[in-house]
Amino acid sequence: MNTPVRRVAIAVMAMILLLMGNLTYVQVVQAGDYRSDPRNQRVLLAEYSRKRGQINAENQILASSTETDDRLRYLRQYADGPVYAPVTGYYSVTYSSSGIERAADEVLNGSDDRLFGRRLSDLITGRDPSGGNVVLTLDPQVQQTAYDELTERGYTGSVVALRPQTGEILAMVSTPSFDPNPLASHDAEERKAAWQEYNEAEPPVLPNRAISESYPPGSTFKLVDVAAALASGRYTPDSQLTAASAITLQGTNTQLQNFNGNACGTGESASLRDALQRSCNTAFAQLAGELGEQALREQADAFGIGTTDLTVPMPVAASTIGDIPDTAALQQSSIGQRDVALTPLQNAMIVSAIANRGQVMAPYLVSEIQSQELDPVETTEPDRIGTAVDPGVAATLTELMVNNENNYSGSGKITGVQIAAKTGTAEHGADPKSVAPHVWYVAFAPADDPQVALAVLVESGGDRSNLAATGGTVAAPIGRAVIRAALGTER
Repeated sequence: MNTPVRRVAIAVMAMILLLMGNLTYVQVVQAGDYRSDPRNQRVLLAEYSRKRGQINAENQILASSTETDDRLRYLRQYADGPVYAPVTGYYSVTYSSSGIERAADEVLNGSDDRLFGRRLSDLITGRDPSGGNVVLTLDPQVQQTAYDELTERGYTGSVVALRPQTGEILAMVSTPSFDPNPLASHDAEERKAAWQEYNEAEPPVLPNRAISESYPPGSTFKLVDVAAALASGRYTPDSQLTAASAITLQGTNTQLQNFNGNACGTGESASLRDALQRSCNTAFAQLAGELGEQALREQADAFGIGTTDLTVPMPVAASTIGDIPDTAALQQSSIGQRDVALTPLQNAMIVSAIANRGQVMAPYLVSEIQSQELDPVETTEPDRIGTAVDPGVAATLTELMVNNENNYSGSGKITGVQIAAKTGTAEHGADPKSVAPHVWYVAFAPADDPQVALAVLVESGGDRSNLAATGGTVAAPIGRAVIRAALGTER
């Protein structure tokens, strides 16, 4: 073979090898990327040719698919869309998916390995393929009550309710909410208009505030302080702390005041019990300085604050107590301010752990995965992920929280049901004195046999002009109504 022919042969062979390498790269290495690319119309048409599984809770269908005569065979529909949208999310031709629709996509579209038997059967019999079903832990009555309580007042906020012994999420509400149905429409213009409206809404409607947003917890964080104090063995409910209306943060000239500048009682000192009930900032600043950063940080970690990989199954934003460079920062952090930031779910987990004798349970939304025939494929088992405090400390915290609730005013008290609670008022913003505070109510009930634990957050006091808003007046009535719904109790 002469040289020119040999060169041509080598060049052709090299091109064939490059072509084979490129085909291998496209069909093997990048296959997943191309398959999941939203611009891949073949994948899109294939997905919409299959009946997507249902999302339901207590036999109430929250999301389902209806057959149509459109090019896209099935239309996704949401019953009571805004009530459940933060949980179900949306499933859209154009805008992908969110919430359970995204987190449980492989079950709902039928590709999950747990549904392999049905897929094989469909292939053999020629039956139309379809997706599995997802059963949620939500209690529709509790969810509806929480949603109504927030929306009827026009509040921006969130409610999370848990079953303390298991971690089941009974309610997860975020308001203002949105209707996922227009995003699931087969009409491109309707989808586009809804997407623009939702993204331009103020306050925002698409985020799930319960798990994707974190807020300063204010005085609800004092439960963590008390837990650390009791666990140290150095303090009891009768331990004495300062009753001063204001103190100077250690190493600074900055004054820390109690709410409205009130003294913490009538004498020079106040018991830990009274300091918690009156929510005295000065007393807890003193307590934190005596406990030290390590004790407070370890206690926060034990309750789950700082966890970065929590899912329900949607990912949950991490809560934090932030950096604490000195004692002054520690004192500010002890009252739930400075860099302390909790999601409503995390705050609910704290009181849930207290209600559960100190045991921290993993929160979860999916109760069961079902086959296309509604047969159980997998059931979620409760998962204990740690111990926040020992049972004795949990019992003392419960006693103190009962004392709090019994001294709180406000509407919605439930006859015959003893609630254990803590309220919180949290400053925020660049100029916190001119902005209405975020307000909280965390609680569980009945105190002697807890069936529900919850956190209620109302952003900016429910009314940005309400600078005097408190957790007791704004958030507590909502929490009590949700507890009533969870317990099936009349007023």
